[in-house]
Amino acid sequence: MSNTQTDSDLNENKRLVFLQKLVGSHLNENFSPVARWLNGRLIEVKEDLMKMEFIVREDMCNPIHLLHGGIAATILDDVVGTMVYAMGREYAYVSINLNCDFLHPAKSGDTLTVNAKVIRAGKTVVHVEGEIVGNDNLIIAKCTSNLTQTSMKLPF
Repeated sequence: MSNTQTDSDLNENKRLVFLQKLVGSHLNENFSPVARWLNGRLIEVKEDLMKMEFIVREDMCNPIHLLHGGIAATILDDVVGTMVYAMGREYAYVSINLNCDFLHPAKSGDTLTVNAKVIRAGKTVVHVEGEIVGNDNLIIAKCTSNLTQTSMKLPF
């Protein structure tokens, strides 16, 4: 340990710090192509929770102009995955499963709030929940998911 590096520096979760600096911003840079396409705005992030906002665009809708279920599932998967990334673990995590319930419709132009939280963080499997809430505070969709540790080390 160098003279300028402290124990708190070693324990600092650099990914969480990085994401917290982006609160209020759209995640359209430095993220996966899917995250950039979704173009969500980060509202809050902690090691065990995340809150984002998305605008439903026409290219996210099905033929009857409602949010496509596959896009709702993609939004949930991306938010819970980013939240697990924010936990600061050494290795990358990927989804084992994603169980979604679609409860109410959302239409083009709607603003969606996505809330995600860690329910249980084991050594190699993290269990999470997420929900998409619409303009009228109705739950549009919700999910549970398990993510597992890979052998891929993350850069920071």
